[in-house]
Amino acid sequence: MQASSLSSMYAIKGSSSAINFHFHPLNRRISTTNTSLVSLSNFNNNTCMTGSHRISCCGLRSVSSVSMGTELVRTAFSRSSSRFPVKALPSDGDIEEVVPINPSQNKSTGTVFPFVGVACLGAVLFGYHLGVVNGALEYLAKDLGIAENTVLQGWIVSTLLAGATVGSFTGGALADKFGRTRTFQLDAIPLIVGAFLTATTQSVQTMIIGRLLAGIGIGISSAIVPLYISEISPTEIRGALGSVNQLFICIGILLALVAGLPLAGNPLWWRIMFGVAAVPAILLALGMAFSPESPRWLFQQGRIAEAEKSIKTLYGKERVAEVMLELASGGQSGPAEPEAGWFDLFSSRYWKVVSVGVALFFFQQMAGINAVVYYSTAVFRSVGIASDVAASALVGASNVFGTTIASSLMDKQGRKSLLITSFCGMAASMLLLSLSLTWKVLAPYSGTLAVLGTVCYVLSFSLGAGPVPALLLPEIFASRIRAKAVALSLGMHWISNFFIGLYFLSVVNKFGISTVYLGFSAVCLLAVLYIAGNVVETKGRSLEEIERELNPAI
Repeated sequence: MQASSLSSMYAIKGSSSAINFHFHPLNRRISTTNTSLVSLSNFNNNTCMTGSHRISCCGLRSVSSVSMGTELVRTAFSRSSSRFPVKALPSDGDIEEVVPINPSQNKSTGTVFPFVGVACLGAVLFGYHLGVVNGALEYLAKDLGIAENTVLQGWIVSTLLAGATVGSFTGGALADKFGRTRTFQLDAIPLIVGAFLTATTQSVQTMIIGRLLAGIGIGISSAIVPLYISEISPTEIRGALGSVNQLFICIGILLALVAGLPLAGNPLWWRIMFGVAAVPAILLALGMAFSPESPRWLFQQGRIAEAEKSIKTLYGKERVAEVMLELASGGQSGPAEPEAGWFDLFSSRYWKVVSVGVALFFFQQMAGINAVVYYSTAVFRSVGIASDVAASALVGASNVFGTTIASSLMDKQGRKSLLITSFCGMAASMLLLSLSLTWKVLAPYSGTLAVLGTVCYVLSFSLGAGPVPALLLPEIFASRIRAKAVALSLGMHWISNFFIGLYFLSVVNKFGISTVYLGFSAVCLLAVLYIAGNVVETKGRSLEEIERELNPAI
């Protein structure tokens, strides 16, 4: 079905005479005269008035005294009228008693959960590839003959981040051109090849190439996993499902930790650790072959029939007309507008909201999460926890626990409040860490306070600063720029991550860890002020409603 037919399906073209529609629950009136268009997005569950006659919007019928405009209304709803029972009209043409029928009360025959689960395989790989090198680096360095060459070891670690930066920018363009599910399948190629090369390598050069490819793969995943989940999730649970992305990243990191346990008894186990990453990548490619495409992307492309089919799979046939009307009500982001280019992100129309996405990921990284994880082992050793695995497990478990709590709160407390609470908690934790290392009066308790500060920081991070940006960004970006804007914001994430990894130890050596922690606390407070003044709440609002507010048509 062509996009041009949308006006006949999801909008009413008025007749030559004026027609007034009264929406009683909302007390809204829309008047159409001559050739004006009236959106039908608010017609569900309401009673309409035409002239002096009433008709039920839950199944429109022509009335003898109503002009041709009402007949066009009936035609427009012909595709979905079977969903709504029609109240019989008395002989005088009036309905004596109208009981609006709520289509959402019908039992849904669709579900998004399996497809969110498939997409989260990309999040698992994100976390796994980030964490797998930590336990394996010492053993692979000996195997490849670079045990004394810290520069090459650094390249093996940081090449993944460089590849992720490239992949995050690439993911947006691929998602716009080929669609979300096809991009996932394309993404599986570097993930599989990268896992194979790193597992079978006999040289440092091959290892670096494999890590680069794996980095490109997780960079693409970091952009399209939250994008896809946000676009297929129902409004009422979009926050909970969106935060699952961060939860599975944490699970991926923990899996990498668990995978490293046999290393002490088998020094060549590191090859298995890298090679096993190909399994979820293969499952991701296969799963996406059976997953529905994003209805919003299909609608943007003018592929209306396919969008309806996707909605039926995700939400059930009962909600097809409802969701399609919602998509049509987006107006300025419909199929009439051309695909956005990279320079459109910096236009006056979009830059204000795009800058919010870039800033959130900047604050997320500059608030010190990677530095805390870096230094946690040394902090825990200061109180007698000598095991690297135990230290990492405590940090990882705190992250998973906090993210799980955030998932349950996302659609209740809202995104903005969780962000503010999270950064306030991180600021307090960083201040505690700094004071525990400098105040002499706290010296007897410095180790205990340092561990407490680290755990509280990670918990605070996982409650908001970790999961919310990846969830919030696809919500606030217009559909026309969504993929590229998410990619640009994720690019800031990876660039900040790269420079922190590169310069953190140098800054610590120059200024001391206590001063660095104090600086991180100040960044967290700046983030609170920025969020309070610039971030909007998106809880309980459809993507189209948010888009109309933040990205008005021009």
